[in-house]
Amino acid sequence: MKTAGIICEYDPFHLGHAWHIAATRQRLGEDCAVVCCMSGHWTQRADCACASKWRRAALALAGGADLVIELPLPWALSTAERFAQGGTATLAAAGVVDTLSFGSEAGDLAPLQAAAECLDTAAFRAALSLRLAEGTPFAAARQAAAEACLGPAGSCLAHPNNNLGVEYLRAIQAQRLPLQALAIPRRGAQHHSWEAHGGFASATQIRRLLRSGARETATELMPPGSLNTLGEPASLVPVERAILARLRTMTVEQFAALPDSGAAAGLPARLFRAARQAAGLEEFYALAKTKSCSHARLRRLAVSAFLGLTEAERPPAPLYIRVLGFRQKGQRLLRRMKTAASLPIITKPAHVKRLSPQAQALFALEARASDLYALCAPVPSPCGSDWTHTPVQC
Repeated sequence: MKTAGIICEYDPFHLGHAWHIAATRQRLGEDCAVVCCMSGHWTQRADCACASKWRRAALALAGGADLVIELPLPWALSTAERFAQGGTATLAAAGVVDTLSFGSEAGDLAPLQAAAECLDTAAFRAALSLRLAEGTPFAAARQAAAEACLGPAGSCLAHPNNNLGVEYLRAIQAQRLPLQALAIPRRGAQHHSWEAHGGFASATQIRRLLRSGARETATELMPPGSLNTLGEPASLVPVERAILARLRTMTVEQFAALPDSGAAAGLPARLFRAARQAAGLEEFYALAKTKSCSHARLRRLAVSAFLGLTEAERPPAPLYIRVLGFRQKGQRLLRRMKTAASLPIITKPAHVKRLSPQAQALFALEARASDLYALCAPVPSPCGSDWTHTPVQC
């Protein structure tokens, strides 16, 4: 029996995600098990998830996943490269996953593999450095450098899911992981699209609908019953001033300690000045932005500051596997993982006491981030959710 791994955010789980799981089974066999490595309460685009990780895990299980495990915060709230490294490493450490399935605009491994190999060559690095020196923004410089090395094949990097697929392939190769890759064509709306296509919408559009109160429209784009599980959506609006307050009280040295701080390029001083001038987060981003520093990177820096995440707290690799939910087939996988996994498995908060000091510190960081996430809900909840929740069972 094949076991496929999917790295995801499911923010929220929608019809396109259900189709991806079904298409994966169609390719690998209907008896294929599906393990999802899902971001927790904070996402790669530096936003709070619209619902808790346990609610989103429940929707993933209802949508076809067999087992949901957590992608720890230091990799969930990071660049695409680190996001891919953390997700692939976590799935491989489970010891039961043999295939990594991901959606892409290309739907074909060949151009993605060619791009992945290209990005690790000296020729690409030289072409990239040249374009960055000319003042080209990083994403455009990256694509142009790939096209200079590969020709038209490099244009696959123009699409966000292709880009993430390329990073998955690079991570598998760099870490020498025993995972086969499977590219599934993305169906319907494009990533970050604000419109539905063929009955499918992006998670970006669904979050916008949920947060604007258009719940009935959102219902049509998700599996039946999803809204009852999701509850009222969380957002950064309730904590925007708290984030700005944290930024205003930071020193240049504290900005330099953030993950991906750009200390060598003088970014911490720029962040310090922007924080002392800005009256809101969007103004902070506008004041701090440069051609070489994207809006997404600035958002990650601001949220990392709010959560108290520093580069020093980011381990080189995941230190445990936290189970968020499972179905019957997933329970069988868990029994196999007891002997096959290369990392400790957490199914109960009490298991944290068995971890190494470094792993306990990582769990404590995750718990702290969950406590701050609780302030993003329409009605804040008390601290301690990571210490009381057990896996969702469907």
